[in-house]
Order: sequence, then C-alpha cells, then structure tokens
Amino acid sequence: MEIRDLLLMCIEKDASDLHVTENEPPILRIDGRLLRTNLEKLDKPSLKKMIHSVLSNSQKEVFERELELDFSLALPDLDRFRVNVHLQKGAVEAAFRRIPIEIPTVAKLGLPKIISDLARKPNGLVLVTGPTGMGKTTTLAAMIDLINSERECLITCIEDPIEFIYNNKKSIVKQREVYSDTHSFAEALRHALRQDPNVIVVGEMRDLETISTALTAAETGHLVLATLHTPDAPQTISRIIDVFPPHQQTQVKLQLSDCLQGVISQLLLPHASGKGRVLATEIMVATSSIRNLIREQQIEQIPTMMQTGLQYGMNTMDSCLKDLTQKGLITLDVAMSKVKNREEFKQL
Repeated sequence: MEIRDLLLMCIEKDASDLHVTENEPPILRIDGRLLRTNLEKLDKPSLKKMIHSVLSNSQKEVFERELELDFSLALPDLDRFRVNVHLQKGAVEAAFRRIPIEIPTVAKLGLPKIISDLARKPNGLVLVTGPTGMGKTTTLAAMIDLINSERECLITCIEDPIEFIYNNKKSIVKQREVYSDTHSFAEALRHALRQDPNVIVVGEMRDLETISTALTAAETGHLVLATLHTPDAPQTISRIIDVFPPHQQTQVKLQLSDCLQGVISQLLLPHASGKGRVLATEIMVATSSIRNLIREQQIEQIPTMMQTGLQYGMNTMDSCLKDLTQKGLITLDVAMSKVKNREEFKQL
C-alpha cells in the first residue's frame, strides 16, 4: 500500500484528514467523523516503510532526534497535505490534513461580509480563533487572497508548515516556513518588520515573544492577521493579556485596545442532513466601547456589547447557533452542545 494511493483516496472521498495507525486500517475523517476504510490493517514495519517513503534524509534525521515532525507534502497537480509524524507505543504513525489547491473565497465559505471589511483594514490586529480543525487556516487564506486580489502590498506569511500556496496577483506574497526558512515565529516576526511588509500573517500566536512582537507590528502601521486556539472573543483577549507578567499587563491592555480591529471565532458543525458541515461564526469588532472595556479589563461585559452591536457586524456564537437551528441547517442537539448560555438559548 502506497501513501500516494491513500492520499488519492482521501481526495476522492472528500475527507479532511487521513490517519495511519498501528493495528488499524487507514482511517479517514469525513464531515468530522472518523471512518475506517476496508483496507487491511497496518503493522509496525509496513507503517514505518510507508511513512519513511515520503521523508527526505534530513527529515528522517529531525524525526529521529525530536521524535516529532511537522511538514507539508505536495502531490503533483493534486491537493497539498499538512503532515504530522509521531511515535505511539514505539510505532511510527502519521496524520495527514488535506489542504485544497484552490483557495476558497470569503463568499464561497459562507463567511459574513464584515470579514472582507476586516481584511481591507489598513492596519491593526485581526484574529481568527477556534479549536483545532475548525477551518481557521482556510478563513485566513480567503482573507489573504482577497488582499492579494485587491491591493498592491507586500504580504509576509510565517507558517508552520506552509499550507495554502499563494500566487502573486496584485500583491507580492512571501511565505516563510518555520524550521526550514526561519528558526521560530518570534524570530521571523522580529525580522519581518525590516522587510518592508504591509501585511504580516502569523500562522499561530504561541508564546509571549510572538504575541508581543505581533502587537508591536500592529501598532506600527501593519495589518497583522493571526490565529489563536481560543473559543471566543472574551477568552481571546484574556489569553493575550494573561500571557504577560503582571507588571506588563496594564501596558498590554492599552496596546491591545488601540490596535485590535476584530476577532472572528468559528466552529464547524455537522449538517442536519448528516452530510457536510456548517460554519458557525462569532464576530467582535473593536468599536470605541469595546476598546474601552479592554482598557478597563471589563472583559465579562464584552458579550453584552456584542449582542447590541449588530449594526457594526457583530454577533455572538449563541445567536449564530439560533439562526442555523431555525434554518434547519443544524439540529437542536448540536446547537445545545455548543451554546454558552443554555437557559437564555432555550428562550431564544
């Protein structure tokens, strides 16, 4: 069994992920559910041989040293894959996340119009948040593609690993992969400020140094787009502030309240028909009253402000779930499993 054949099957069945694991047949994730294929089970030697067949010598060395490896894999004329190779009980295993060749537009993804408006901002910080596997990278890609199509600017993307590939349209897009083009997000970001960018894209804000440099870049006239693994806008703001030591937090609140433009939080939920998934979004736009709440650290009041900020394009996840349930796109059970305020939701 060749990796190429399994990846082709992944594309044909429109799966988002492929997992190869010991004593199991290859497993696909389709519409969020894991499905075992009817192929034969994989054993330790065949797994190792299969995975090593797509690794370069230097990647094998890194894997043997670190016991973990992230990289991207491109099949000629087919979709790309983000790959994580790891060990489990001594067996070499891997997870492949599919990345389509074609970058979807904001409209095709069914994202609200305000997301295009946020992508058109000349500067500031725009965050896309949500759990893993909820399409943050795809939303970010649609925003980058919009800028690339409409504006003449230099876009620097720092990714781990590189996922969507951008062709230069009106803009010049530079894509730097952590570990192969640069040592870390923080280092690449620090140097990016000297590379005359208009837009900086940070694949993931992981640590204090990356967050700190991203805030500085957003303050100094760049548009910074980044992702965070936080479930909603209030928790995103708290996470950024809490990363810093207590003596710096007042300064960070001021910085964040000045440069934040918006937070997009998203979930992918199973469609009521059982086929496909539906995107649910929560959007916070940094209006003057929201900036004030951040400055005063009255984060708990942000959801109320979002409920009343419809004219600015804001909405809470609960109101989005209500709309999707009423339209019959998701079931009530799915909505109830994701709502924050169950009692309030029942009344809605």
